[in-house]
Amino acid sequence: MSYPRRTVRGRRVGGGSRMGCTSRLVIALIFVAFGAIKFLASTDVVTNAYTGEQQRIQLKPSDEVRLGLASKDRMIQQHGGQHPDAKAQAIVDEVGQKLVAHVNRMARYGEPINYPFDFHLLADDRMINAFALPGGQIFITAALYNQLENEDQLAGVLGHEIGHVVGKHSNEQMSKSGLLRSIGMGAAVAVGGDAGMGGQQVGAVVNQVLSTRYGREDEYESDRIGCRLMYAAGYNPREILGVLHILKRAAGSGRQPEMLSTHPHPDNRIAEIKRVLAQLPKQ
Repeated sequence: MSYPRRTVRGRRVGGGSRMGCTSRLVIALIFVAFGAIKFLASTDVVTNAYTGEQQRIQLKPSDEVRLGLASKDRMIQQHGGQHPDAKAQAIVDEVGQKLVAHVNRMARYGEPINYPFDFHLLADDRMINAFALPGGQIFITAALYNQLENEDQLAGVLGHEIGHVVGKHSNEQMSKSGLLRSIGMGAAVAVGGDAGMGGQQVGAVVNQVLSTRYGREDEYESDRIGCRLMYAAGYNPREILGVLHILKRAAGSGRQPEMLSTHPHPDNRIAEIKRVLAQLPKQ
């Protein structure tokens, strides 16, 4: 025999609590609202000087440089330190600075930022990777460097990472992640918690920068910037295709490059790069 469920002051006995669900929903909406307000208040909409893109970002250029420098040593340590081959490091520096000399010419939508670019060859001979921190700290592992066939390919790798810096991709992605963190901190903000950048928060920001995963469009944008930088600096931009073929071969051998875990498939990047190359004047 079945019995009708009794209700007591709006709550069903034996069933879920309507009042409880409503309260949780209201609280969740409050968290979202405070997170959105904090996100809008702590970020600015700017036009990227190098891409013309409208971006909502959190850090000023001086903050980007500061955070990049603050986390540089940690990144070097995590990859076995600086590579001991001073000659190889000198090549990385030379190619990198040759590209940097043409960066400001790409600032067609505003004033150039003059990031203090610095290039590091890491001793890590296992992880095939290159990456950039905001503000101009750029790294390439020995595992990737040793796979490259010429300086043009090295310019392709470094130009791509320069693209991430001037594209402010870490800054933009970190700002988006900050919105999600803000939702979780909504209750603290609601009762007047400190929203400033204290020492603990700076540490959290640095950790976020180190773990940033760029979006696919960011990768394509960096490829486009890298191609144009290579062309301006006198390198053969078609050699960036050779870099992607190296990454494909490494993946096929079972040695998955770290870059492929966060980047679009090489075949898709190759197609996009060929489109960009077709628009460049022939050298």
